[in-house]
Amino acid sequence: MTPEFQVIELKIPPELAGERLDSALARLMPQHSRTRIKGWIEGGAVMVGRRRLKPRDPVEAGAQVRVQLTADEPASQVLPETIELQLAYEDKDVLVIDKPAGLVVHPGAGNPRHTLQNALLGLDPSLAALPRAGLIHRLDKDTSGLLVVARTAEAQTALARQLMARTMSRNYQAVCVGVMTGGGTIDAPIGRNRSDRLRMAVRESGRPAVTHYRIIERFRAHSYLSVQLETGRTHQIRLHLSHLKYPIVGDPVYGGRFGQPRGAGEELVNTLRAFKRQALHAAQLGFDHPRSGKRVGLVSKVPEDFRKLLQALRNDSRAALAEAERER
Repeated sequence: MTPEFQVIELKIPPELAGERLDSALARLMPQHSRTRIKGWIEGGAVMVGRRRLKPRDPVEAGAQVRVQLTADEPASQVLPETIELQLAYEDKDVLVIDKPAGLVVHPGAGNPRHTLQNALLGLDPSLAALPRAGLIHRLDKDTSGLLVVARTAEAQTALARQLMARTMSRNYQAVCVGVMTGGGTIDAPIGRNRSDRLRMAVRESGRPAVTHYRIIERFRAHSYLSVQLETGRTHQIRLHLSHLKYPIVGDPVYGGRFGQPRGAGEELVNTLRAFKRQALHAAQLGFDHPRSGKRVGLVSKVPEDFRKLLQALRNDSRAALAEAERER
């Protein structure tokens, strides 16, 4: 953040009416931590109308909020590293990374270094002045594909607002176990699993979560899907498809079975056993450019391991069809 502070004006949307002020602002400004937002409120940097509220005070729909953002401390605990990144888009305001499977996005317990955030700071040291080095959203470690990064505070605010308003489009491709009969929508709230804090669960008390899906291709015991996120909860696609009884191939948390069809050949058996991550790829990303307002649309091809999985499934289907025709 180049100036000493930046002022952001927000309007509380109807769906956040009655929420605590700190919770509502955390939803509207996901690029900032809840702890930092609470500090701004307690420090008098947040005005709701003409009043200064406490973090726990509820907010009304339509309320005008003015937030004076003090500059973030440099991300001194996250060290820059030289890690090769594949850029799908780059200008002075925005970066879009085509993330490989296996790369952790944020440093954390067990992953203090060698993350995407370390790589971003190595690529552009000025990102240290931005929360989370400009990252707007995240992908799980073993999910590949497109991920957007802001290079300025203004771009970060604009992109985060699009994420909140659901005008940023995110389309994924997935291979799941089971043969679906048609596409549809999964509308099931998601919250933290009460018995395992590393997992999420479908819970009535959870936050609203909506996933749309359609079939690209069917195989003997699997389905190849296009999945559109309406909301973006942790593990949303993985959990929702598992909840529907169509878990993603290779998912170590919400999966559990290969879905190997009867009489599967050696190629498919070996490919399924070797696929050690969830078959989920962030294939398309769309957003309004924060400076020009023009729509940016990007596409990422599925990586090689995903392509080999699809080819093995196709070969198995063709072989089974040929065998059935010979037996007629």
